Amino acid sequence: MTTAYIVEAVRTAGGRRGGRLAGVHPVDLLARSLDAVLDRSGIDPAAIEDVITGCVSQAGEQAGQVGRMGVLASKLPQSTPAVSIDRQCGSSQQAIQFAAQAVMSGTQDVVIASGVESMSRVPMGSNMTLHMKEGRGHYMSPGVQEKYPGIQFSQFMGAEMVAKKHGLSKDDLDAFAFASHQRAIAATHAGAFEREIVPVEIETSDGTEMHRVDEGIRFDATAEGIAGVKLLSPDGVHTAATASQICDGSSAVLVVSEAALKAHGLTPLARIHNLTVTAGDPVIMLEEPLFATDRALQRAGLRMSDIDLYEVNEAFAAVPLAWLKHTGADPERLNVNGGAIALGHPLGASGAKLMATLVHALHRHGKKYGLQTMCEGGGVANVTIIERL
Repeated sequence: MTTAYIVEAVRTAGGRRGGRLAGVHPVDLLARSLDAVLDRSGIDPAAIEDVITGCVSQAGEQAGQVGRMGVLASKLPQSTPAVSIDRQCGSSQQAIQFAAQAVMSGTQDVVIASGVESMSRVPMGSNMTLHMKEGRGHYMSPGVQEKYPGIQFSQFMGAEMVAKKHGLSKDDLDAFAFASHQRAIAATHAGAFEREIVPVEIETSDGTEMHRVDEGIRFDATAEGIAGVKLLSPDGVHTAATASQICDGSSAVLVVSEAALKAHGLTPLARIHNLTVTAGDPVIMLEEPLFATDRALQRAGLRMSDIDLYEVNEAFAAVPLAWLKHTGADPERLNVNGGAIALGHPLGASGAKLMATLVHALHRHGKKYGLQTMCEGGGVANVTIIERL
């Protein structure tokens, strides 16, 4: 089977809801990341055989096949195909896996996996709620309701269930959230994100600027301040400070075959070692990365101790903490540059965003294996294992 390589991996710096990226159309935001992988790799744009784009709220400015619109707004020729996919929070991680599968199967040699989400301009869930408000139905069909009577599929409720099941206290979650900000602050000051971030031109009250720094990081965060944030539910343990931040952003990863490396004179950053996706209980929902990781390691013939760095999406603090308890992984190797609690979670862009961070962190730290996993709506989880080259 053909090996799939990552040649380039980029992301925009995150923008807060209504913040520095709110004035950028999501299609143009996606185009910035697509252009960056072309510019940084030096590949001929005409060589790209497909673009796979993850996006969750495919409505409004993200409707009309946002991946294809991104191609048309980018440096890619109009002859470049594109497709938009929704695997909830794991959409662009799945885009990477689909791109890798295309290469590994020999179907294609050069594919860009990407993601975009402007949560400022296309509010989360608006692709569902606008139809519901117009009386045009609900995604919970009679068949689903028959199997899950009286059940509400809720990521927040799932996060609370995960915390309770794994014995996680509010103090545990608060401490993790504070550490996420501290790691993100340290990474930013050390220039750890410079290689992965695509500057985006924005208009501000002071004129034109380049957006280069993740806007969600609270550089003045304190443990006491985080601990003092009001609970989201009186009987729960999560607060807004221990959940991922609403965020605008885009990301892209160039995936190629060995033949393409030689044909285009490309230098790979990593080899894709394993692709795994599993599904489980849609009610507790966010626990599936634990079991998906077990399966991925088994299929890859690796142990947790073999993995040097892990990126586990911080949808809610309970998820990576439960993952640590279940896997016995080393917390010092987890989200070493901070995670979505500090950096933001731009839904459809987060999968490729985390991959960009993981690839460049492996190079920066001189490590070999990296593992990325995401919890996803409906009780699904992706795991991707890569090897730095």
